[in-house]
Amino acid sequence: MPQVEVRYRRPPDRLDVFVQDLVVDRSDIKVTLHDPSTVGTTVKVGDRVIFEPDAPIVWFVFPGGWYDVGRFHLEDGTFTGYYVNLIAPPLLEARTWTMVDLCLDLWIDRDGRFRVLDQDEFDEAVDRHWIDPATARRARRELDRLVSELRAGKFPPDWMVEFDLERARGLRARDDLASGSDW
Repeated sequence: MPQVEVRYRRPPDRLDVFVQDLVVDRSDIKVTLHDPSTVGTTVKVGDRVIFEPDAPIVWFVFPGGWYDVGRFHLEDGTFTGYYVNLIAPPLLEARTWTMVDLCLDLWIDRDGRFRVLDQDEFDEAVDRHWIDPATARRARRELDRLVSELRAGKFPPDWMVEFDLERARGLRARDDLASGSDW
């Protein structure tokens, strides 16, 4: 199973590097499996734990897109929801990918409730000019579009809902890099 190194930049100067299994490699979508993840912290939205250290994440990356989506789980594999990162369009070069976080996120709970996250971090990044005005406007438009699609029942799309942890693990176990329309 091929792996990718994801170089994830966060303003102003933080860099995290993650190695993930590439399970779908198409021109319009890339899907990776970070299992077990190397994220060592518990993540909460409000009082609810949405991610535990070493829990698996299925990532959906869209070439040229302004967001990626993580299908989050607890350590035992229990699905908790979707974490949407607003990002600049990713640079996907062979097996090294570079992503720039725009400090604005959207959490979609498994029951469909959602919440915009990190607005304060986004505002600070804009105020300090870590994110330029044009990029900030684009991030806001993209967030508005996603929220509109979410409210209309169009996001996440059915194919993403159906692409669960078991499916990603199955592709990895078969060492079957999906690239066609039958994934």
